[in-house]
Amino acid sequence: MKKSLTTFALLCAVASAAGAQESPAPKKPSMVCTDGVCVETPPPAPKSPSVGYEAGNGLQYKSATDTVTLYGLLDITLSTIDNADAVGDRKTGYQVSWFSGDRWGITGKHLFDTGPEKFGVAFKLESEYVLNTGEMDTPGVLFNRDAWIGFESETLGLVHFGRQNTLARDFSQNYGDPYGSAEVRLDEGGWTNTNNFKQLIFYAGSVTGTRYDNGLVWKKKFGEYIVAGLGYQFGEVAGDFMKNTTESAALAFNGKIVNVSGYFTHANVNGNDLQSFSVGANVEVIPQYLRVGGGYFGYWADQGAVGRRKDNCFTVSAKLSTGTPVDLEAGYQVMKASNFGLTKAGNQANPFADASAATKAGNGDKKTFYASIFYRFDRRAEVYLAGDYMTLSGDYKLAVNNRFGDQTELAAGLRFRF
Repeated sequence: MKKSLTTFALLCAVASAAGAQESPAPKKPSMVCTDGVCVETPPPAPKSPSVGYEAGNGLQYKSATDTVTLYGLLDITLSTIDNADAVGDRKTGYQVSWFSGDRWGITGKHLFDTGPEKFGVAFKLESEYVLNTGEMDTPGVLFNRDAWIGFESETLGLVHFGRQNTLARDFSQNYGDPYGSAEVRLDEGGWTNTNNFKQLIFYAGSVTGTRYDNGLVWKKKFGEYIVAGLGYQFGEVAGDFMKNTTESAALAFNGKIVNVSGYFTHANVNGNDLQSFSVGANVEVIPQYLRVGGGYFGYWADQGAVGRRKDNCFTVSAKLSTGTPVDLEAGYQVMKASNFGLTKAGNQANPFADASAATKAGNGDKKTFYASIFYRFDRRAEVYLAGDYMTLSGDYKLAVNNRFGDQTELAAGLRFRF
């Protein structure tokens, strides 16, 4: 907590200093002459910086050249889950948030050009915590969600350096489940947090999971419909530039009614080649009311002694907006994995994990149906009911359900943005 307060105080000081430094020197009075008579006219008064709060978008400092926003999100979940221990007992109580990781963050931009180009430096620092205990989501790591700085402009697009979402994650959130945006955007977002259908996101991962450490990302909109992106993750290994690196390319067509996107990712995990490919789409079947989406995820990975792994995954989902505060979502996904390396406990390893030490391999699949219903009080606060049913076959075993063949989860929660 002391680290958080110290960091926040420093950032506030920086924002105040920026506001003090950006005020231009007073302009000299200009002369206006009419019929040979000249008089001095005072220069226009500079606009003063402002501090304000917009509901759901955080507390914001704003001036002609600088914007700094403090924001957050809280999601508390109560759930009941079977097969929660080695003998199959049920567990009922709090869990790590179902839909959105609890977070607070600071983001901002400093403009060099206040005209149409809007060229400037942007940054984001975002931290995640566990609401029901108050602990850090990643012990010892303050800004585990985002820690990046970079350049942004209309011509350049955006170039961000540091810890951030994988490119593949942002270009597949619009069809991976029904909870993301319909279009691919330049900002980060999408996917869910802790449940049995979230695992599909790992196919959109990297050497360090679904976020790049030591990352470099470029994204840009081309006209009204096209968004493109490139991502790279440095391996930081002395003497071997390629070891533990990730490269990714992505493309999206935002057609309003039909939105299509996909990516290709290659990673080097301790000398082994891993590749992932995905393409998907969503369609506004009834604009503003019914959206249907789906896609394919493919994965190939070298695993040392046990050979090459190959996965084929499919997902389909729908979102129904009723025109009232209530909306409903449902989806189904299938993950078919062949020749996957088994961990020491005999479980299937996640995509992009290092499986080179595996001595045994297996085949199997994971199928999950899920659904939810939201009641939205306004754009900031909502309650939800959600559930999923997962089945595993063959050698596909997971620690999350203690190696049983299935698991059912039911949850209720409250989510709030500030």
